[in-house]
Amino acid sequence: MAYRMILAALMAMALPASAMPRGLALQRSSATVTLPRTILFIGNSFTQGAHSAVRNWHADRVTDLNDAGYGGVPALFKAFTEQAGLHYAVSLETQGGQSLAFHYEQRRRLFDRAWDVVVLQEYSTLDRERPGDPTRYIRAVGQLASLFRARNPQVKIDLMATWTRADEVYTPGGHWRGKPVWTMADDLRAAADRARRANRGVSAIIPVGEAWNRAFASGIADPDPYDGLAFGQVNLWAFDHYHASAAGYYLEALTVFGEVTGVDPRMLGRNERAADELGLSPDLAASLQGVAHAALTER
Repeated sequence: MAYRMILAALMAMALPASAMPRGLALQRSSATVTLPRTILFIGNSFTQGAHSAVRNWHADRVTDLNDAGYGGVPALFKAFTEQAGLHYAVSLETQGGQSLAFHYEQRRRLFDRAWDVVVLQEYSTLDRERPGDPTRYIRAVGQLASLFRARNPQVKIDLMATWTRADEVYTPGGHWRGKPVWTMADDLRAAADRARRANRGVSAIIPVGEAWNRAFASGIADPDPYDGLAFGQVNLWAFDHYHASAAGYYLEALTVFGEVTGVDPRMLGRNERAADELGLSPDLAASLQGVAHAALTER
């Protein structure tokens, strides 16, 4: 898998700078000059960091192609890369409540250029009219992958598989009503796997939903926000039990960071700066870093 492959490469002490991904060769030699590695995030409110302090957090550090002023998960990713000594130029193109098909059909003029890395995040239920149906998702991934590969055949395209929405599990009318809380995230991961198999241009799946499931299973996060918050556990959802809290987006960004860069999220440490600014305790930051690492390595 991509995370473990890149991590192994970075740990190889004899690896020459020329063999490392563009942007990762800095620090190996003071004479090495590298351009920033470009990354584009395409998604909706789950990428924007909606309903949390993450949404506009350090928006000045990233480029919002819609000029909407969002920092979101891309800004967290940027902060992590800086602390890891990596050089990324981070951009995002997002629209709340929309699918990848919308971005391809309505917004592609904004991002039709060469990128080193692209992270694609689909609508939370895959299809608003037919929850759980990956048909449109698979088609949109193919269209976007073809566009980006035409501009840069070496582009790394990663699909983000997101989390279970509590409102879809615990409330009447939810598509996953009555099923175990981890089921929706597992279904979204399965859909991402199908999209990857159907589209050879996809490099990897970012297991964000699986990271959430691990946080539930390990007792770090409360799996049911409707029955009150258990002592000592964190709520990964926002007030609507749909979007993420600051802690939920932090876990999302950690998982993206690990998959894209190959760097162990645990290296950021319990005193990681973004967690401190967002009001997350050092213990929680360290716990979520461990969860992200496990989701990336134990699958």
